[in-house]
Amino acid sequence: MKKATKSKRVLIFDEEGLKLLAKHLKKVRMAKGYSQEELAYESGMTLSQIARIETVKINPTVSTIFKLARTLQVPVSDLFDFKLPKEN
Repeated sequence: MKKATKSKRVLIFDEEGLKLLAKHLKKVRMAKGYSQEELAYESGMTLSQIARIETVKINPTVSTIFKLARTLQVPVSDLFDFKLPKEN
């Protein structure tokens, strides 16, 4: 019997997609009249977390996206209203 080989887990960090999300989140945030500090306060998140999302330093969780959408009072789909290019 062959021994099963372990596959190495790979961290997914789609930098191009996250840049588009960050740019669009900033656009929505500003259209709603929030500063990063105000969004952080209203959402119960830290200012550094908002800044790290908008500067593509972190990959936000789905729960974080839900929290931002609720705070900004927009459908989740609004935060993803951008065209994602095909992978190379």
